[in-house]
Amino acid sequence: MKCLKVLGVVVGVAALLGLGIILGHFVIPKGADPLAPSVSASQDLDLEILETVVGQLDASRIRENLRELSREPHLASSPRDEALVQLLLQRWRDPESGLDSAGTSTYEVLLSFPSQEQPNRVAIVAPTGDILFSCRQSEENLTGEQAGPDVVPPYAAYAPSGTPQGLLVYANWGTEEDFKELQTQGIQLNGTIALTRYGGVGRGAKAVNAAKYQVAGVLVYTDPADINDGHSLPNETFPHSWRLPPSGVERGSYYEYFGDPLTPYLPANPSSFRLDPATASGFPPIPTQPIGFEDAKVLLCNLQGPSAPAAWQGSLGCDYKLGPGFQPGGAFASSQVNLSVHNTLELRNSSNVLGIIRGAVEPDRYVLYGNHRDSWVHGAVDPSSGTAVLLEVSRVLGTLLKKGTWRPRRSIVFASWGAEEFGLIGSTEFTEEFFSKLQERTVAYINVDISVFANASLRVQGTPPVQSVVFSAAKQIPAPGPSRLSIYDNWIRYSNYSSPVYGLVPRLGSLGAGSDYAPFIHFLGISSMDIAYTYDKSKTSARIYPTYHTAFDTFGYVDKFVDPGFSSHRAVAQTAGSVLLRLSDSLFLPLNVSDYSETLRSFLKSAQQDLGALLEQHSISLGPLVTAVEKFEEAAIALDQNISALQKATPK
Repeated sequence: MKCLKVLGVVVGVAALLGLGIILGHFVIPKGADPLAPSVSASQDLDLEILETVVGQLDASRIRENLRELSREPHLASSPRDEALVQLLLQRWRDPESGLDSAGTSTYEVLLSFPSQEQPNRVAIVAPTGDILFSCRQSEENLTGEQAGPDVVPPYAAYAPSGTPQGLLVYANWGTEEDFKELQTQGIQLNGTIALTRYGGVGRGAKAVNAAKYQVAGVLVYTDPADINDGHSLPNETFPHSWRLPPSGVERGSYYEYFGDPLTPYLPANPSSFRLDPATASGFPPIPTQPIGFEDAKVLLCNLQGPSAPAAWQGSLGCDYKLGPGFQPGGAFASSQVNLSVHNTLELRNSSNVLGIIRGAVEPDRYVLYGNHRDSWVHGAVDPSSGTAVLLEVSRVLGTLLKKGTWRPRRSIVFASWGAEEFGLIGSTEFTEEFFSKLQERTVAYINVDISVFANASLRVQGTPPVQSVVFSAAKQIPAPGPSRLSIYDNWIRYSNYSSPVYGLVPRLGSLGAGSDYAPFIHFLGISSMDIAYTYDKSKTSARIYPTYHTAFDTFGYVDKFVDPGFSSHRAVAQTAGSVLLRLSDSLFLPLNVSDYSETLRSFLKSAQQDLGALLEQHSISLGPLVTAVEKFEEAAIALDQNISALQKATPK
């Protein structure tokens, strides 16, 4: 054992050294590169290079990238996931289209998997112990891709093992208010099994809320009202349309935080201190299991009790009751639901892949462009649509680099993050390991996770300073389709607001914690954005694309329903590529800090309107907040004036 520990430390040190060499590549002075174009300190963005890059991004290559990436399931740390690590390294080390350097950083992280020996099960059990009904343990094999040996069965990652049994109740979204409503209705929750639907709150919060009311176990399903616009019949759903089929089950992580659960604020290297899994926080407190809506219908449409409120009703073709228990005189009278969960926690190695283009003038300033690699099953939309775009952008830039016709002003770092689906693990461990260096030197982080939800319009979420560079890029690129509008003008048709500064502009969404941008913005405070193409919200109420995290998210699904022709994938590649070049090559960073002022003013106004009276009752004044906003506005104006003066003084 002692030898193994020593070996582990040696491996960890070697991994750190390898990544240190990669990042150190930025700051160590280089000798003359015979292929590198000369870049003067005052050189600005080359519009011809920008036009060349945008024009060379190829939809057919993105399509072939996606076909290869989604050919097999690639759950984090699986053999196929590691094979994709090698594919990325091969592409980024290609002598004709590769980057300056590429390498990996590997972390030892805690992941959660269903037991192969004891599959998770949900069953209706009679008082005699007989099983009257069992939910599916795998999705229906509709295209020949849902029954492979590497397709992980539906499960709630990090949910604890257990075999609770009790009367069934229906708890809508599983919010704390929903459980309070059940109590108000006089329903005893102690020892029950709660059936909830996706939406309203995060996955893990459903189990946390349920446990507060002594619920013994939680089931989660996707209601057709929330994902399929009410359609639920087999001939209305995949493979006949893009809608979720009745057996589809959304997998996901039920861990409430992000990063490796055992090494908070520390990189998960072999030598790092680790918490005891038994006492680590953020895990669901009670057994939890997702099921398909065809099984949820059997459970829900046989419940007794009062009718659920109108807002709780869905599209399963019956009146949703609250329970507890099944209808007397029905097929399941006096029966209970048994939930058997046998998940296991395992320490596994998971790798990030980093590809680097060294900056010619400011090599120690980084523009990061990232996307996670792992998926729950085939993951054609999530995340392979983003990885397919990432590979195409890096191919075009790598080709120019190898030809010696271009080198960026600032360094570009391409990243393929590992184990994102389990809680943004790869990106979080990276930011924890290189906290100071990244915080001091990173210009901005571009995230392209799901690049195409659907093919109606651009959708960008980001911090206010990135608005100007995104708008500039979107105005120069034609939108897919026959409209002949720019991406910007098409975007403004679908999502807009009236800015007091700029007038009618596209709406830039805010960033939560749903993808790998989270550690960069919330942990490091780096300007960040997430770029995608999405659907027309006037034509669907789907909360996300319907086959999300299911075994039906395949290449054929994307090719036939999501983006035939891959024109929207190309539009995202062009937008992200243009933003990347503008950030890496512009003499003055195209980030407008003063755009924060409008956002802060809107937040302040909301606080004054919604909380002002309540705060006054507790003798709390918003005066200091008003002063802080005013001081920020003054500082932003001064910065803008300094930049303007420098721009006027710079030789053209």
